[in-house]
Amino acid sequence: MAFWLFKSEPFKWSFEQQKACGADGTEWSGVRNYQARNFMRAMVLGERGFFYHSNEGKAVVGIVEVCGLAHPDSTADDPRWECVDIRAVMDMPRPVTLDACKSEPRLKDMVLVTNSRLSVQPVGEAEFAAICEIGGLDVAALAGTGKR
Repeated sequence: MAFWLFKSEPFKWSFEQQKACGADGTEWSGVRNYQARNFMRAMVLGERGFFYHSNEGKAVVGIVEVCGLAHPDSTADDPRWECVDIRAVMDMPRPVTLDACKSEPRLKDMVLVTNSRLSVQPVGEAEFAAICEIGGLDVAALAGTGKR
């Protein structure tokens, strides 16, 4: 199972708005980067990811889950653009800032640290565990919270 990170500027789409979508979630629309689109095409139902507030806050603030496979993006006029649906799973007890990620040796190769501009990106299993630990989440307990 893969892990992911989804970035959004909170004034455009916040984690609070994501949580308000409930168990059905909503599409992660508006991505216009081929690499990010291809990552979404590779996603599998039930995979987990981080919800990251960019620009304001610059922090991992929540956990999300892929609840809909790649499909045409309803906000695009071009059929090349696809997106997945995601739903909120839980808040991070302590948001994990970009600065905290950059200062953590276990995260030195994380895409967020090396290419922070990519809006949808993979997260390694060890990176996922490290950020959960820093944010106050027990990864083993998190495995039982899915809404699959």
